[in-house]
Amino acid sequence: MATLSDRTDHLLGAKAAAVLAAEFDIQTVEDLLRHYPNRYATQGLPLTDEEPEEGSHITIVGEIVKADLVAMKSRRGFMLKVVVASEKQRVDATFFNGQKVKHLIKTGKRAMMSGTVKYFREKWSLSHPGYLILPDRYDDDDLLTIDKVRGGGNLAGMARSAQDSGGGVDMSIFDRALIPVYPATSKIESWDIVNCVRQVLDQLEPVQDPLPEDIRTDQCLIGLDEALRLVHFPDTKADFEKARDRLRFDEATALQLVMAQRRQDNSARIAPPCPARADGIAAAFEELLPFELTAGQKTVAQEISHDLAQNHPMSRLLQGEVGSGKTIVALRAMLQVVDAGLQCALLAPTEVLAAQHYRSLRTMLGPLGAGGELGAADNSTQIVLLTGSMSTAAKRATLLAAVTGEAGIVIGTHALIQDNVEFFDLGMVVVDEQHRFGVEQRDALRAKAKEKVSPHLLVMTATPIPRTIAMTTLGDLETSTLRELPRGRSPITTSVVPAGEKPPWVDRAWARINEEVASGRQAYVVCSRIGDEKVAKKDDEKEPKTHAVLDVYEELRIGALFRARVGLLHGRLPADEKDAVMQAFNAGRIDVLVCTTVIEVGVDVPNATVMVIVDADRFGVSQLHQLRGRIGRGGHPGLCIFMTEMGSGAPSFARLQQVAATTDGFELAVIDLQQRREGDVLGAAQSGTTTTLRLLSLLEHGDIIAAAQEFARSVIAEDPDLRRHEGLRGMMRSALDAERLEYLQKS
Repeated sequence: MATLSDRTDHLLGAKAAAVLAAEFDIQTVEDLLRHYPNRYATQGLPLTDEEPEEGSHITIVGEIVKADLVAMKSRRGFMLKVVVASEKQRVDATFFNGQKVKHLIKTGKRAMMSGTVKYFREKWSLSHPGYLILPDRYDDDDLLTIDKVRGGGNLAGMARSAQDSGGGVDMSIFDRALIPVYPATSKIESWDIVNCVRQVLDQLEPVQDPLPEDIRTDQCLIGLDEALRLVHFPDTKADFEKARDRLRFDEATALQLVMAQRRQDNSARIAPPCPARADGIAAAFEELLPFELTAGQKTVAQEISHDLAQNHPMSRLLQGEVGSGKTIVALRAMLQVVDAGLQCALLAPTEVLAAQHYRSLRTMLGPLGAGGELGAADNSTQIVLLTGSMSTAAKRATLLAAVTGEAGIVIGTHALIQDNVEFFDLGMVVVDEQHRFGVEQRDALRAKAKEKVSPHLLVMTATPIPRTIAMTTLGDLETSTLRELPRGRSPITTSVVPAGEKPPWVDRAWARINEEVASGRQAYVVCSRIGDEKVAKKDDEKEPKTHAVLDVYEELRIGALFRARVGLLHGRLPADEKDAVMQAFNAGRIDVLVCTTVIEVGVDVPNATVMVIVDADRFGVSQLHQLRGRIGRGGHPGLCIFMTEMGSGAPSFARLQQVAATTDGFELAVIDLQQRREGDVLGAAQSGTTTTLRLLSLLEHGDIIAAAQEFARSVIAEDPDLRRHEGLRGMMRSALDAERLEYLQKS
């Protein structure tokens, strides 16, 4: 008998086990049984005297009485037109690769064929069905013995999987109402996996369930043993649905156990307490503010302030709409840490954004941020910037200010993570646009605190995260949300322009920019690429027509916008030139900025009121929302125009209309995830690995995730290392692959 922990080579043999390991990293019995079918095939209805319905699936067994090779009229090649005579009627079948199968499908042969019914001129037939050539006669109760499986499609695959070493084929596989179809590769077919799973289940001992009975009862779940058997070989749809319900809860529980352990581990770490002071730089900053914080900003600031006063590290996500005032809240938190005599690091994803943060923090703090300079306030701090393209002398000055403790706030890009960057006493890490950084990058910065000390962590995002995603990917973080926009923000109207269908609309878009510029305001024109980069396309797409920022800049500068002062900004410009362009745009010396997505986040020019996004179909939902958030930041209404070469009937055009219809970032986040699915959220975009969610949908199964989170946290609170819950520990490791588990456990 076998157990879940047994190695597959002991049960399946070295050859089969080696292929499973190489293709799917399946090493144990549990690994194999957790390789669930992604769908179920049916062998179709038995042939009856009645006419079958169009699209129904039919399986027949009979003698081939006709097999003619006929040249196709519309294209080169031949099709094989076949007639199979069963006990009840004669059935036509057509094979479009006739010359390849004519040597097998011959008159006088007995065959099983399975395919979809299609009608033409009131006569039905099977089009390119799966087939299996049978011996002339066989006893249904015995094994069908054949020297070699001859056939094609699903039927031949199943026959090969059901064939034993003596050539016998167990025909019972063809009697099943639902036949599992597995994720497979060119090295191992689905039907080979069927055979492996059947062998293992035949030898498997009853599986002890790791979930307590009260949890199973409360969630209406079947036992693990029953679920693992039914998910592979269900008799009815209800069977695999209840199996999936149970195994889906296992996946959710595995994820939440990892998150609960991370929360527990974080609470056990030591962090420098930073209580709020009434006489420090943070209080002085609040007195300097020319406006009052919103109610939401005050609430979130209090939550963060309370966390910072504790002796274990804060781990908090601050999410909010574009322009909701996250930067001010983060600055207030950093100043509370500076009041405690510690330093803060602010990690930004681009040099443009890092420089923008540096300038905006210096401006907001005024003399409070001029530490070490003439005219600085008595309780001021020094703010420094570190980016990869800075001069050696500038870098050296920043590094010195950080290591000596003179700089209270150090702002930078990935350059902050380099080994040569040291802090005197790092007390807090702020990560802006957290989705741009991997876990390893965030941890590299946090590791720069003193030995045995964990700095407080605040991660920010302007891309709102639905609750279920946050619970799953960021379950170790407390979440604060800013939903209201600060006073002074203006409404934004969004339109979609099908450039290929409506050329006059394109002309009108440029005219609107000219009108705004004539009124003293400014505009952005955003392009998806810089110059001659190769444009990504899908296999079934023609080469997409896209516009490079260098070309658009020249066309507009001497064409539609020749009266305006047009500037150019993209990622390949030298850092000092990029900075000069942004400062000129900030100062109003540039009317229209033609740029790439370097202005996606953090750029704040209140006088900019219009944005045209060229080739808008090349951008994602959240990216469009981020870009749109650059306008309407002052007292005038904003206008955003999505320009696309796609026709109004294309799916990408419909997606643009969805984005245009709402400025609610949370609504757009759900739309984004519905289109991208969870693979991009849990997979490559976040961790460098592909998604391992097999049955769980983060969008559709929020209740399951919430129940699993509650259960996991209660277990970890009593047994942090799962020493008394060996089954749960094993389930956690089997429901998540090793690479995913390693990623989730890094924090």
